[in-house]
Amino acid sequence: MRIGILGSGLMGGKLGTIFARAGHEVVFSYSRGKEKLNKLARDARGKARAGTPSEAAKDADVLLLAVHWLRIDDVLNQTGDLSGKVIVSCSLPMTADDTDLVIAHTSSGAEELAKKVPKTRVVSAFGTVPSEVLFDVFESRRKATRPSLVYCGDDPKSKKIAAELIRDVGFDPVDGGPLRIARYTEPFTLLIAQLAYEGKGGPRLAYRFERFGE
Repeated sequence: MRIGILGSGLMGGKLGTIFARAGHEVVFSYSRGKEKLNKLARDARGKARAGTPSEAAKDADVLLLAVHWLRIDDVLNQTGDLSGKVIVSCSLPMTADDTDLVIAHTSSGAEELAKKVPKTRVVSAFGTVPSEVLFDVFESRRKATRPSLVYCGDDPKSKKIAAELIRDVGFDPVDGGPLRIARYTEPFTLLIAQLAYEGKGGPRLAYRFERFGE
């Protein structure tokens, strides 16, 4: 697939790298400096390159949205017309200091994103795993036992695309249902982040917590 990465932080950088190494054509975009995007593309290898958000969106089969909530309007304005595009979002609707959700319970960041770009097809995925474990999961993806990752959305075809990407990263995709399920997965994602970055066990503890039911 042709995948546009909107965001060059931890999730955007790591997932974009993994997608490229899994054989997809990847365009990294949206950074304060182009050199960072060029480095991401070089390190990712495969069919990866740097570009602008509009270049990332052009001809893309799917876009990964991985920017801070406060920058979503800016990056969307730079992409241009997104009609018909599939957007996989792992962005949480966080306050400026990343201490709390600004949208929760009665709606979700994913649902608000869908309202911002109503002619797109939004899927929420990848938020409930710390970025630090992504490479390890990808490297062990051929093992019989694969960790689960929940995703949700309203459009069946878009969800199939998201499920394929989840498998490529090394997870077993679990369909959580319609996009409104993000109202429950996003607060859970915040809990995962708090365990990962404020607890004693670090990201791996949060990752184990995600699989606690097993």
